[in-house]
Amino acid sequence: MTIRPTRREFLGSSAALTAAAAAPARSRAAEANPTSESLTRVLYDSLSPKQREEVCFAWDHQDPRRGLLRSFVANNWNVTKHELVSDFYTDDQQQLVRDIFESIIAPEWHDRYDQQLEDDAGGFGNDQSLAIFGNPHEDKFELVLTGRHMTLRCDGNSADHVAFGGPIFYGHAADGFNEGKDHIDNVFWPQAVAANGLYKMLDGKQRKLALRPKTPREQSVAFRGPEADLPGLPGSEMSADQKEHLQRVLQMMLEMYRDSDRSEALSCIKAQGGLDACHLAFYSDHDIGGDEVWDNWRLEGPSFVWHFRGSPHVHVWVNLADSPDVPLNA
Repeated sequence: MTIRPTRREFLGSSAALTAAAAAPARSRAAEANPTSESLTRVLYDSLSPKQREEVCFAWDHQDPRRGLLRSFVANNWNVTKHELVSDFYTDDQQQLVRDIFESIIAPEWHDRYDQQLEDDAGGFGNDQSLAIFGNPHEDKFELVLTGRHMTLRCDGNSADHVAFGGPIFYGHAADGFNEGKDHIDNVFWPQAVAANGLYKMLDGKQRKLALRPKTPREQSVAFRGPEADLPGLPGSEMSADQKEHLQRVLQMMLEMYRDSDRSEALSCIKAQGGLDACHLAFYSDHDIGGDEVWDNWRLEGPSFVWHFRGSPHVHVWVNLADSPDVPLNA
């Protein structure tokens, strides 16, 4: 196992950056509490002109196949062609990218994310890539990290109205491609267990509303607005203890991310009416093992989609904003 230096060791090193960017980068790296955004600035300053040609784009860059590239999301994709562990990046730059990742993810989740990355890609950086949109020294910029079962972003609130900098993705295939009903060692499956705990609290009428026969396409996470006939049980029709449980499910889903992203996500949910304006649906068509622990479920509001697909393994699509007018991928 590779032993990585701590962030303090790395950021305090005079060899952290290329010579051309060393002075300004050291001043930013010396911040008491570096963020993923401040570290992105350090990374940007360390990139050579050739590197910038390959991984840096205009804020509104359009890809012929994917549209607005900085807001694209998929379950398995690379935003650029260079792997993070390749010789395209220096060792110091690779460490910077790792530090950016660790700044986005809550510390208590680092080990679990590393387990997912080990199982799905052979470890952090393998078959993963990044891109920087905009100039990190100007008002609007965003770094996007992609790979199998991962799309993560940091944007310093540059992207208007949206949480997490735009739609994100996480997933895990821990027990083979076709996981068993218990999803052994899947780091994200406890979220589904918690959601199913709420299903067990529902009465017969509520279950009839909540349980749907056919899972929608997992990629279908565009907002449908306040007038849409959303599937599932409305939060407004839950009892006080059920609402409290749903809040705990939401907190479990958000706990993976840094405080600023959690706060922004909660603000977006509040802006559209809170969980009372959301619907919770479970789907019966892909029940692994026939145990009525629903592998596929979805929490959706006017401008909120958290789609959890547990069959055949975990895929989770997240799209959240404070307004349904935000397009999925302009």
